[in-house]
Amino acid sequence: MSGSSNRTTTTFSNRARAALLAVAGLALAGGVATLSGGAAMFPPADGYADLPSTLSINAMIRDFKAKAETNGHNDFQNTISSQIGLVRDQLSSTGKPQFQARRARTITTQFTDSGGRNIMPSLFDAARGDRQGATTSATIDVLTDEARFNQWYTDVPGTNMSRSIPLTLTRISGTNRYVFDSATDPNCVARGGFFPINGDLFGNYSNTGKNFHFTTEIRTNFNYARGQGQVFTFTGDDDVWVFIGGRLAIDLGGVHGRIEQTVDLDRLSWLQDGQQYELAIFHAERHTTQSNFRMETTLRLRPAELPQDSALAD
Repeated sequence: MSGSSNRTTTTFSNRARAALLAVAGLALAGGVATLSGGAAMFPPADGYADLPSTLSINAMIRDFKAKAETNGHNDFQNTISSQIGLVRDQLSSTGKPQFQARRARTITTQFTDSGGRNIMPSLFDAARGDRQGATTSATIDVLTDEARFNQWYTDVPGTNMSRSIPLTLTRISGTNRYVFDSATDPNCVARGGFFPINGDLFGNYSNTGKNFHFTTEIRTNFNYARGQGQVFTFTGDDDVWVFIGGRLAIDLGGVHGRIEQTVDLDRLSWLQDGQQYELAIFHAERHTTQSNFRMETTLRLRPAELPQDSALAD
């Protein structure tokens, strides 16, 4: 009897609410007030509202001249070929990528996880539902030699100039995902892409109106939490190598258009739950005509120390 009374009261209450809301131009659906156009009167609560809205990190940009320019670098504005395996899978003792080969392998069919996301071939795991891709031996050199490659992420007076810039990742509302995207970042949009040093350092290339031919080095720290869905995705061009805990986790080497890879940190056997690790990103913009740079992650990134820039010294 009491149950019947409750149902009657609830029905009357909803009917009464619906009548009142109708007067205000609203509708009642599933107990949620919505506008007549279907939009929710009260947006759903953000379950991650306690997280910071932005994350700030620093990037070291090193500018180079193109191969054909006076004092140009042979690796910039040279051959075009997307390749993996150009660098070793561990950072050097000084924390830099290590040259492995002038040419290596090209992915002909992407390796993907069960969700269809591109992954680094060496992380392929059929037991996780990954889809196997394919590679072939590359036929073109995209690096000159070890000595020149070692200049990419080191200040070398007369060869490059450097400047530190801030990057801000913004949390996607309602999620724990943070994004920096050159396609939507106001500064990048105004410059036509990821061109952080337009008109600066060695200056713009030829008559393009943009300063191509630079590298980007980012170092940031985070705490690893096993089983919490920590992922990092990079989308862009040209070369990108992402090292987590000093080991390679994303390999997008070579000169190429926009490509994407994702790493699920639970795949990385060398990470221990609860420990702090460094995420190091090494990028190069080596050829005209575009520059795309997008990071998306659930990691709570914190700035790490970068070397002083050399812009004033050179």
